[in-house]
Amino acid sequence: MAEVLVFHHGHGLTAGVRSFAEQVRRAGHTVHAPDLYEGQVFGSLEEGAAYAESVGFDTIIARGADAAEGMPAGLIYVGFSLGVLPAQKLAQTRPGAKGALLLEACVPVTEFGAAWPQDVPVQIHGMDADPFFAGEGDADAARAVVKTVTDAELFLYPGDRHLFTDSSLPSYDEQAAMQVNHRVLGFLDRISRESTAARS
Repeated sequence: MAEVLVFHHGHGLTAGVRSFAEQVRRAGHTVHAPDLYEGQVFGSLEEGAAYAESVGFDTIIARGADAAEGMPAGLIYVGFSLGVLPAQKLAQTRPGAKGALLLEACVPVTEFGAAWPQDVPVQIHGMDADPFFAGEGDADAARAVVKTVTDAELFLYPGDRHLFTDSSLPSYDEQAAMQVNHRVLGFLDRISRESTAARS
């Protein structure tokens, strides 16, 4: 099965992110969910964003890279919102990446390299009226990835909520989150099957 590295969003490593990781584990995959905030969880996104800004986004990305040290090359990287930064960087730059799942954020690929690696499949998920995802250029960056990468998908969900996938937050949208989880598990299963077939 797949080995997955999950990076949390701006609130920190919440119960909702842990629950997501546990769902993926129950499906048979190996999951790592490092804490990029050194034990801090914030009640509001504003507080979490202020913390990330105070330590520096480069530091958050570096903590994500440090978390991958010593792990196998063939990981699938998952990022929620802020966590997309380390997930996307590792997917684009760490050799051997098997895939990426970018939830509620996407940055231009030129942030981390000239192009997205064609051998790294990617799924991107976000709400079509989320002021962050749709309003700050992430959706446009996601569409650019889909246009240029053979194995890339963008899924848009109706609504304006950010962090709709975290079951521990008021922004949670159960119906949309269930769709995300179904697609995420399908993606992981497909990558696992393809990896197994390539080795046999």
